[in-house]
Amino acid sequence: MKFAVFGLNAKCATAPDVASRLARMVEGLGYDSWWVGEHVVLPSPRVAPAPMEPTDPIVDPFVHLAYVAAVTTTLELATGIIILPQRNPVVLAKQAASLDVLSAGRLILGVGAGYLEPEMSAIGVSLKERGSRTDEYLTVMNALWNDPAPEHHGRYFDFAGIDAHPRPVQKGGPRIVIGGRSPAALERAVSRAHGWYGFWLNVDATKTCLDGLRAAADRVERPAHLGPLEISITPQGLVSAESLAAYEGLGVDRLVVYPLPIDHEDEIAAALEKQAALIER
Repeated sequence: MKFAVFGLNAKCATAPDVASRLARMVEGLGYDSWWVGEHVVLPSPRVAPAPMEPTDPIVDPFVHLAYVAAVTTTLELATGIIILPQRNPVVLAKQAASLDVLSAGRLILGVGAGYLEPEMSAIGVSLKERGSRTDEYLTVMNALWNDPAPEHHGRYFDFAGIDAHPRPVQKGGPRIVIGGRSPAALERAVSRAHGWYGFWLNVDATKTCLDGLRAAADRVERPAHLGPLEISITPQGLVSAESLAAYEGLGVDRLVVYPLPIDHEDEIAAALEKQAALIER
C-alpha cells in the first residue's frame, strides 16, 4: 500500500515556508506522493455543492507543484484533480510537460470532468459539455506529447502544422488518473487512464466504486499499454490499522490522506506523523 497526502495547496499551506516544511517532512516520512486539487473560482456566497468558502485560499496546482518539486527530490507530484473542461488543453499540455521535465518525471496528472456549475460558467464552459470536452482534451494532450507532427481536428480544437517541446520526460506523457464516480468517469478511467481516484470514500463506498469499475471493464476495452488500473482513494478521515486492512483487502493501491483541518501547520504535521506509523507497518 502506498501512502500520499492531499490538499496542502490550500489554507495555511498556501504560505511558501509552510508548504516547503510540510513537503520535506512528508517526503522524509515515506509518503510516495503529494496530491493537490483546484478551484479557479468559488461561488460567493457559498452554495452546495461547493466544497470551500469563497474566501478560502487555494493556490493553482501547477504553480504549487512546481514549488514543491523544487524543495523535494523523490516525492511524486499529483493533481487530484485538475478540472479538465475548464482548461485549454494545448496550454495544459505545455504546462504538464514543463512540470514533468522540471521534476525529472514525477508528475501524475489527475483530471476530472467537474461538477460546480458557477465555476464553469465563470470560465465560459457549459456544464453539459464537460464530458465531451474531457474526452477530446485528453486526445489533444496525447497528440501534443507523442505525435511526431501533432494534429487534431475535433469539435472544440482544430490544429495542424504545429509542434511543442520539450516533450514530457515520461514516455507517453505523464501518467493520467481519472477522478469521479459516474459511469462515464469509470469508463474513462478504464479506457484512457493509468489510474482512478476516488475522493472522500469510506470502505463501503470504495467497494461500490470498484464494483462499478469492474462493470465498466466489461463495457469498454482497456489498452494493454496502460497496464493494471491503479486505485487511489482519499478516505473519510484518518486511516486506522483496521481501515487500512479493509482498503488493502479491496485491492486499493494508494491511500491519499487528507489531514483535516488544514488551518494550522502543527495540526497537519501531527496528523501526518500519526499516519506515518502505518506506512512503516
